[in-house]
Amino acid sequence: MNFCEDCGGLVAPSKEDGETTFACRNCGKEHEKHDGEMKITESKDETEQSHILEGDEDESLPETDADCSECGNDRAHWWMEQTRAADEPETRFFRCTECGHTWREYD
Repeated sequence: MNFCEDCGGLVAPSKEDGETTFACRNCGKEHEKHDGEMKITESKDETEQSHILEGDEDESLPETDADCSECGNDRAHWWMEQTRAADEPETRFFRCTECGHTWREYD
C-alpha cells in the first residue's frame, strides 16, 4: 500500500485506455509506479472468485494450528479473501504445510 507524500492519502491504481495510472484518492496527485509495487490484474473468467496460490507463494503466509483432513498434519498456512457479498464476513483458507491440501472455513 502506498501513500501520497503530500497529503498522506491512499495512492490507488486505475486503468484508462489500457494504461495503468496511480493517483492519490485524497488530493488527486499522480504518482509513478515503482517495480514490485501496485498492479492491476484482470480476470477474463467472470466465474473466478478467489486467487489460488501456486508454487512457493504460500511460503510467505503465516502458519497456524489447523488439522488437515487428508494427512493428519496439525499445521497450515492461512489467508483470508472476500468471496461473498461485501456485507458478509471473509472466508478463511488453509493450506497444509505437509501435503498441500487446501480447504476453507466460513464464519
